[in-house]
Amino acid sequence: MNAQHTMPLPSLFISHGAPTLALEDSLTGRFLDELGPVLPRPRAILIASAHMHAAQPVLTTSPAPATLHDFAGFPRELYAVRYPAPGAPMLATHAARLLRDAGFDATTNAALPLDHGAWVPLLRMYPQADIPVVALSVRPQRDAAWHYALGAALAPLRDDDVLLIGSGGFVHNLGALDWQHAAHPPISWARDFAAWLAARVTDGDGASAMDWRAQAPQALRAHPTPEHLLPLFIAWGAAGGAGTLLHEAWEYGTLALHAFRFDGGA
Repeated sequence: MNAQHTMPLPSLFISHGAPTLALEDSLTGRFLDELGPVLPRPRAILIASAHMHAAQPVLTTSPAPATLHDFAGFPRELYAVRYPAPGAPMLATHAARLLRDAGFDATTNAALPLDHGAWVPLLRMYPQADIPVVALSVRPQRDAAWHYALGAALAPLRDDDVLLIGSGGFVHNLGALDWQHAAHPPISWARDFAAWLAARVTDGDGASAMDWRAQAPQALRAHPTPEHLLPLFIAWGAAGGAGTLLHEAWEYGTLALHAFRFDGGA
């Protein structure tokens, strides 16, 4: 372990919301602005993004990953933003080896950029873009338990000053957003799902949480597709134990922007 820290770094789940989080003042933006400086400084970041899908785990190995603007219809200035963090090819190769040792058919790709699920929250947390970044894919066709095991295989990286982040959305149903009212209070069905899942996370009840589709109220309404929830389980698996709720915010009535920290433990 790097002598800089005596304890493993935490893992984090962050809800990245709309791409405008990169530029606009908001509760979640201010939270992320303050989060980076209070964490132990990592030597590198490995971030699993809800927007990076692959049939098997893929990690980016570009030494200088490009900034991908994988969205449309937003303000022009957003498309001019770049996040020029260096990559970490050796870390990506090591992480892929850890995953293969755990039975995952992991690979690497030097051509992949950082999508907005990665660079938008990192721009707020580490605006100097001076910490190397590796992005990791999710596989929406696999369940929460598979992603939890994926995170668990990467847990040794926390002992080497690597910050593991899952970037997604705690409640994410774009078709149900009230786009005209960003400050709309949470609608009951979205609030019920978020309260149920937050309780499972903070209680350390991974078994129930991983069965969220069957057990959580309004599960398929909260997540018609699962990709924005799966990074939560990668972050959780990387540490285990109970999570700490760091941030709770709502936008557009149904978009939950919760964030959790996992430090490990039984």
